[in-house]
Amino acid sequence: MHYDYVPLPHRKPLKWPNGKRVALLMTINLETWDLVKDSSRPYYAGGPPILPDVLPGNVPDFPNFTWREYGQRVGVWRLFEMFDACGVKPGCTINAITALRRRPMLDAALERGCEILAHNYEQGELLTDFANDPQAERDVIAKTLEVYEKAVGRKAKGWLSSSLRGTLNTADVLAEHGLSFYCYLMNDDQPYMIRTSGQPIVSIPYSNEINDFTLLTRRNHTTDEFRDILIEELTVLYDEGAKTGRLMNVGLHPHVSGRAYRIRALREFIEHAKLLDGVWWATREEIAEWYMKNPQ
Repeated sequence: MHYDYVPLPHRKPLKWPNGKRVALLMTINLETWDLVKDSSRPYYAGGPPILPDVLPGNVPDFPNFTWREYGQRVGVWRLFEMFDACGVKPGCTINAITALRRRPMLDAALERGCEILAHNYEQGELLTDFANDPQAERDVIAKTLEVYEKAVGRKAKGWLSSSLRGTLNTADVLAEHGLSFYCYLMNDDQPYMIRTSGQPIVSIPYSNEINDFTLLTRRNHTTDEFRDILIEELTVLYDEGAKTGRLMNVGLHPHVSGRAYRIRALREFIEHAKLLDGVWWATREEIAEWYMKNPQ
């Protein structure tokens, strides 16, 4: 893979469809972790733990596992109800294992017409584990996409690696499978083209800054601060978007922002965003299709 370094002032103005200023993506991550792994190494289950003393993979870590599982049992349903009440469809990423083991979450997303993004096979299995084994990475991607197609009823268009971890081969493999975009690069407020060994694909940047893990779990912001940070980010991007369009992605995890005392932050942020005529409530697929036609 390769992408050009093009500083923002050197680009032509990006004009979103219908004069919109900011493409706003709200992304719920529907992730599933194994309780145990066949390994004595510390098990990083694809996100920061609530208790910092991470156990070996072959020892069940019930506090951290069940803290995350709260999102599957309770938090995601609170998020879906909040989005329903606000009249907004979130996008959803999904591990293949989620479709196989925790199917009701996927069914709820499909019933709402949410965009579904492939998100690795199992959350705790990172593509960087196969940095020196390209065939193993190919196999993981292939079996993930196979489960996706059977579960969702269509081929995947885009990919977000679990924990945003990929290798130099990932984009090439995704392009070979016909995917048109991927999302784990975090270096821009606009989409851009990535060259691969085959067809080019679109980078639609994710963000670890505007992400509930970072803001609520790692930095310990309050509910009000979480809301205010999201509003501040959108305000600046919206002002800048009058000159050249911007993209904002809000990454959500049901066991973090799906807690009862935090859901208000998202509701109030969405209510604010809906007051702005220049917000495009886009899907990644829509963004990728538009950008492929307008790469200049």
